[in-house]
Amino acid sequence: MTEKKRLYNITTFGCQMNKADSERMAGILENMGFEFTEDPNNANLIVYNTCTIRDNAEQKVYSYLGRQAKRKQVEPDLTLVVAGCVAQQEGEMLLRRVPELDLVMGPQHANRLDSLLDQVFAGNQVVATDPIHIYEDITKPRRESEVSAWVNIIYGCNERCSYCVVPNVRGVEQSRTPESIKAEIEDIGRQGYKEVTLLGQNIDAYGRDLPGTTETGRHLHTLTDLLYYIHDVEGIDRIRFATSHPRYFTERLIKACHDLPKVCEHFHIPFQSGDNDILKAMKRGYTHERYRDIINKIRYYMPHAAISADAIVGFPGETEEQFENTLKLVDDIGFDQLNTAAYSPRPNTPAAIWENQISEQEKSDRLQRLNHLVGIKAGERSQRYLNKVEQVLVEDVNPKDTTQVVGRTDGNRLTFFKGDLKELKGKIVPVKITEVRPFSLTGEMLSLVTA
Repeated sequence: MTEKKRLYNITTFGCQMNKADSERMAGILENMGFEFTEDPNNANLIVYNTCTIRDNAEQKVYSYLGRQAKRKQVEPDLTLVVAGCVAQQEGEMLLRRVPELDLVMGPQHANRLDSLLDQVFAGNQVVATDPIHIYEDITKPRRESEVSAWVNIIYGCNERCSYCVVPNVRGVEQSRTPESIKAEIEDIGRQGYKEVTLLGQNIDAYGRDLPGTTETGRHLHTLTDLLYYIHDVEGIDRIRFATSHPRYFTERLIKACHDLPKVCEHFHIPFQSGDNDILKAMKRGYTHERYRDIINKIRYYMPHAAISADAIVGFPGETEEQFENTLKLVDDIGFDQLNTAAYSPRPNTPAAIWENQISEQEKSDRLQRLNHLVGIKAGERSQRYLNKVEQVLVEDVNPKDTTQVVGRTDGNRLTFFKGDLKELKGKIVPVKITEVRPFSLTGEMLSLVTA
């Protein structure tokens, strides 16, 4: 009798950090002898890597989980795992709500999936949400892309924004050593990847928890120093980083991005609101004037740099005039991309219990008005690409037109053009842009430049 295949499926909700964690968990599972399946209904181990930044993402998890919990009632050998931020937030309450669960594990425990599953397979129902030191991960991730790779450089967040659940679910800041980061990037380069994206919930905080100071009193290890340290890794052509915090974004970092040719001229710096009183209530630690100054400095050094951000509308107490200050900031700056959301009260955050909540109807109206402006400004920003030649790193085939490939410019604009993926994948190609849209481009390849 042949042994039944051990198949796994991971569904990932939320941010880039979650995607990176899922890749590591997939690597652990494959090291344990599991094989990936696209269809969760064929899997005998299912992981939901969850997000709790907004209520709708959290509710979607419960919907998915409910279907598999019913399946487990007739297939008791099915192993169900909830990882990530909902797991950290709810802990043992998740087991009471969904008793079919086998393992509930917070994001700090992603590197321990194998040992936690050993406990499950020994017949235990396991909850792992205690704060721990995140040990250096020696597992090999199963990366979704064959061209670009995520690299975590700092875990957790020490900020206490009044609306945000992240510090509660991802723990305190823990920076990896520069040596371990560089070693991972060198391994990525040897595997043929061409681009790395350095990740952190608050990436500008990198190194604050590591020992050492310079003669001038600056932290010995900072994001700027790390960029210089890893820049010349062989095989890697592009370096990105996210997500930045305006409170800690320095001119020294901007200069480094200008001076280091591999660092992409794309900056993701959330501003959240264009009104100072709302920013103060959010406990963001900066003003809209400070934010504008950062963008002005970036554009002084790199006039064509792409700027993306996040914004929240309908924060408790936000007046129409305060919302219009957000619209004014968006209109003045002109973002290449802006991720927008209506405020969503999250458990165990101060703003969730304030009495001055905005109605859902008003939040929806403001969100629509902001999104309309975002589309207009992104369209205006795209015009600068028309008839210009952009260097595009080819990643995949265009799923809507298989005669085309898709890649990204230095500024992170999706770009489509006719080409053979087998020939071009992982190569940087000069493309003359012939058509622009608010969030993507189309062009014609001029010639092939081997990366």
